[in-house]
Amino acid sequence: MKKLALALSVVAAMSSSVMAEGNAEAGKTKAIVCSACHGADGNSMIDMYPKLAGQHPAYLEKQLTEFRLAAKTGGAEGRMNPIMIGFAMGLSDEDIADVSAFFASQVQVVADVADVPTAGEKLYKGGDAARGITACVACHGPEGQGAAAAGFPVVGGQHANYIKIQLAQFRDGVRHNDLNGMMQDVAKKLSDADIEALSKYISSIKH
Repeated sequence: MKKLALALSVVAAMSSSVMAEGNAEAGKTKAIVCSACHGADGNSMIDMYPKLAGQHPAYLEKQLTEFRLAAKTGGAEGRMNPIMIGFAMGLSDEDIADVSAFFASQVQVVADVADVPTAGEKLYKGGDAARGITACVACHGPEGQGAAAAGFPVVGGQHANYIKIQLAQFRDGVRHNDLNGMMQDVAKKLSDADIEALSKYISSIKH
């Protein structure tokens, strides 16, 4: 909770340094190379790759910028992903802004999810005070829409498998580009069963 409070306290400072607004039309052409994994409109058909449609543009820009940084530093900085760094390393700031604007302008498709575990909903909405687990709703909202100004991404309707992979990576320290280490703090307290339940619930959220 302390890290959450600290993160929220710097939102005003973050929002004062907004990145350049991208051109969605230009981004449509530049994003063609992304379609094999993420779909032509950002609705990936492969559940290990995230849906990008409707995501906050600033969040997309942050991830692409950090993939590019990882490529330049050999993974010492930024977000390391063998596939993504290959694509991001040649992108200019303008390319990143344009591609992000395009995917952000698309509409996310959310499929019906069967057998949504109640344990996932409870953790998402209420956390677990006994284990020091903050409710996901605090940052990502009741409909999983996050908060653009604070850098909290849209998670509702995302592929369950992708969410599962990312939570495990945060828990294991493989991914560590989260604001103030908040996701790592939460994820390290989650069991495999918690991650499974949360992933399925989050993927079922429609907005």
